[in-house]
Amino acid sequence: MSRLTPFKRIVIKIGSSLLVDRERSDVRRDWLKSLIGDVADRREAGAEIVIVSSGAIALGRGRLGLPAGVLKLEESQAAAAVGQIALARTYAEHLSAIGAAAGQILLTLSDTEDRRRYLNARSTIETLLRMHVVPVVNENDSVATNEIRYGDNDRLAARVAAMIGADCLILLSDIDGLYSAPPDEDPHVRFIDHVKAITPEIEAMAGGAGSELSRGGMRTKIEAARIATAAGATMVIASGIRAHPVGAIHDGERATWFAPTTTPQKARKAWIGGTLEPRGEITVDDGAASALLRGKSLLPAGVTHITGEFARGDTLRVVNAHGAELARGLSSYDASDMRLIAGRKSSEIEAILGYAGRTALIHRDNLVMSKTTEPVGD
Repeated sequence: MSRLTPFKRIVIKIGSSLLVDRERSDVRRDWLKSLIGDVADRREAGAEIVIVSSGAIALGRGRLGLPAGVLKLEESQAAAAVGQIALARTYAEHLSAIGAAAGQILLTLSDTEDRRRYLNARSTIETLLRMHVVPVVNENDSVATNEIRYGDNDRLAARVAAMIGADCLILLSDIDGLYSAPPDEDPHVRFIDHVKAITPEIEAMAGGAGSELSRGGMRTKIEAARIATAAGATMVIASGIRAHPVGAIHDGERATWFAPTTTPQKARKAWIGGTLEPRGEITVDDGAASALLRGKSLLPAGVTHITGEFARGDTLRVVNAHGAELARGLSSYDASDMRLIAGRKSSEIEAILGYAGRTALIHRDNLVMSKTTEPVGD
């Protein structure tokens, strides 16, 4: 059974307890080599891979000789600053061995909450994937405070999966999936191999916090499943203790699979079209309106009027000459710059703005047509 074959964009989350040898305070290199071998196999099969990796603090605290137990915030930040360099170097070396480049992405909670930074992060990861780079994402622990951090990479991985429209999220853990109760507390637990929906009963099955190195636990994994499945991704919780853990999932080894509630494309369109309040409005001519109906991006040449004050990443209404709403989408420009290039050719943007901006005011990937769209013209 080849269970991962259908998936074309996979996010793999790796916890500290899997990656870091507690005794040596160093990376488990043989294990990581086997995992990168799995990455090579999935890439060879045509999938794009993003890795969300813990481990910076765990590596850094060993190199700094910090004691076991809970660290102060400033100690965690210092450990992360030291450990992140070692972590990035290790991934770069192992990915280079399979002919792949590594790209480091450091995120905080606010990077996935603020629309502008969200779009910047999404664009960076998308560009790296187009260049066949393997993005390695971690929380930016060296600058994040307790108030603006995730505190676990399960939910960060789910947000990343939602951000880039991944169709599969794999959470590698020190447990092989979800049980009806914590296995170490109840000898009569049953294994849950498939979750169709996250119900109160499923939530009640989650235990408490994880180990000292892995700050998560089953509760954060259930929360991650809620985020990922709502964004259209299948989520898998599986054991990462063995070598070639992703290969084992592919071959049918026991794991818990969470079914998506939609597709990534539909989830993103619903988010743009229904959950964001428009900050401005663009009026377009008949030619641009027809192009939008054919699935094209909105170019500046067809824009006749702009209303409102907005920033890049804000949601805009697109209307025709009669005021009928055609679409909603995420702006590629601030209002001030958009007004300067409205009605002009895309080839003129750099000369007008002084920098090489995007050719589309709203790219078709960030555009959803309105159900109430009326015929163009009289």
